[in-house]
Amino acid sequence: MARRNLNDLLAFVTVAREGSFTRAAKVLGITQSALSQTIKALEARLDIRLLTRTTRSLSLTPAGERLVNAIGHRIDEIEDELAALTALRDKPAGTVRITCADHVLRANLWPKLVPVLREYPEIEIEFDVSYGLRDIVADRFDAGVRLGEQVDKDMIAVPIGPKMRMAAAASPDYFARHGKPKQPSDLTAHRCIAQRQVSGGLYAWEFDRRGRELEVRVEGQVIMNTSPHIVAAALDGMGIAFLPEDEFSPHLEQGRLVRVLEEWCPPFAGFHLYYPSRRHPSPAFSLVLDALRYRT
Repeated sequence: MARRNLNDLLAFVTVAREGSFTRAAKVLGITQSALSQTIKALEARLDIRLLTRTTRSLSLTPAGERLVNAIGHRIDEIEDELAALTALRDKPAGTVRITCADHVLRANLWPKLVPVLREYPEIEIEFDVSYGLRDIVADRFDAGVRLGEQVDKDMIAVPIGPKMRMAAAASPDYFARHGKPKQPSDLTAHRCIAQRQVSGGLYAWEFDRRGRELEVRVEGQVIMNTSPHIVAAALDGMGIAFLPEDEFSPHLEQGRLVRVLEEWCPPFAGFHLYYPSRRHPSPAFSLVLDALRYRT
């Protein structure tokens, strides 16, 4: 039986995942016209349409969806095994892709990974800054960063920081003008800096005191979807903000922000690096994991 070149299958899976010939061609390092011809040749060889294309959209046919579900993970496994072969080289090499939020990248990941990058120049690390709960398998990341309680049970989760606490804080000027809330329910009478989630809804602030859990849906003049801008709005006296306390730390220490409702913010599991349990870590990924692992 003649052996088949599998490049066309790799091209198809890339188009299906990227949802765009333009983006897929960029990932594969080929021209868009060459990619289009490859997909057409694959459909002709299989004698079935895999993609439905219009001038504005691209979607999988039932046959295309079946094919990508059948072979996509196998292509990932092949690439993982090829990456693992770098263990036979003198120096670890390869790319490690991590998705995380911007604050944990700045405060936790980057300081720990700079020495790794300097010591191992053949290792590349790609960071995807995202506030969404990305599917790292479908989006082909090596790992992601989430709070411990958010990590799926079928993932391996490694702590990369200590336990955390939430904090409600505002500027001294804001509290001088509006007073301080004594309990979470008082927040409904205050201007609060709301946070828009990736899902589209507003985050309901969560409090807990001696097992008594409360959720407060706050309102205010300002809605943000990134934490650095929420901190900036709080510093400008626009209202009370609610974020992990380490995002406020320098401002709290220097008196630019004042914390309230501290007794309603108990510790919880902090950030974890997580990755698929079936993944065979490459030497490069193992070095990154060891550098990030939290040690008490």
